[in-house]
Amino acid sequence: MGTSQRRVGASGLVVSAAGLGCNNFGRAGTVTQTLEGTRAVIDAALANGVFFFDTADMYGAEPGSSEALMGEALEGRRDRVVLATKFGHARDMGYDFPGGRGSRRYVRFAVEQSLRRLRTDWIDLYQLHLPDPQTPIAETIDALDELVDEGKIRYYGHSNFDGWQIAEAEFTARARSTGRFISAQNHYSLLARASEREVLPAANRYGLGFFPYFPLKNGLLTGKFTREGGPAGSRIMETRPHIWADAPWDALEAYQAFCDARGITMLQATFGWLLAQPGVASVIAGATTPAQVEANAAASDAWAPSVAELEEIDRLFPLVEDPASAM
Repeated sequence: MGTSQRRVGASGLVVSAAGLGCNNFGRAGTVTQTLEGTRAVIDAALANGVFFFDTADMYGAEPGSSEALMGEALEGRRDRVVLATKFGHARDMGYDFPGGRGSRRYVRFAVEQSLRRLRTDWIDLYQLHLPDPQTPIAETIDALDELVDEGKIRYYGHSNFDGWQIAEAEFTARARSTGRFISAQNHYSLLARASEREVLPAANRYGLGFFPYFPLKNGLLTGKFTREGGPAGSRIMETRPHIWADAPWDALEAYQAFCDARGITMLQATFGWLLAQPGVASVIAGATTPAQVEANAAASDAWAPSVAELEEIDRLFPLVEDPASAM
């Protein structure tokens, strides 16, 4: 079984409906900390039709180790994947020069480091990881446009932008007749729906493809966890038990009953709900084992909800009104 393909917004970039989040590659304490573990996950992804890989220059126990492991594991088959990475996070990357992380100098320096670690001549989607308040967005767009012209990147996107920042970037590009961002990547899941207020509407209005990160809420939305506990050795139970302890178990148990009534798994329902949201191009899910990748790929095409089913899920996990907007 595999996963289908989707176009990213109004662009010509095509990605797999199930994406592979690569933040676990090089992560301390995981099987994917090693090249062998990373290669096993990548092999499973390609075998199951998952060809959209999303990483960042900061991922890994040592910044850059995710990219470096991917570069080695993908050698000889780079052309089989759509490779996305990010730059400009606040994490210390060891680059000792002043200026904003969206500045032309930083963008050009960071892309060369990523290209070297990834062992590639081009990056398919290069994303600004965080908004940079120090640098005008026009300067960032100009620097990214230069990289497109030079063939070092194919497209560019952003991550963690608010709705107004998405609009500002769009109208800046229109006013100056430059290239434009094609994608937005933000935190989004059934348990984190704040992006529906402004980010998703803005992305859809301006033709950006949307990528949710943490779409499975650290595994809570896979059906592997219950009120009584979860898999031994899982990341939640080992290092983030508060996520399990604070979970809305009444809603999750009702969601499990919803899935049981339809003969589907919670993982399949979660993928189906996400991919039914307007503008969602790919569900980027992390994995540390080949079995997880295979399950995610199969789940991405297993179930498509009806309008009535979407409304039922909405009632289980409503978008809570923002207290700040209540006057």
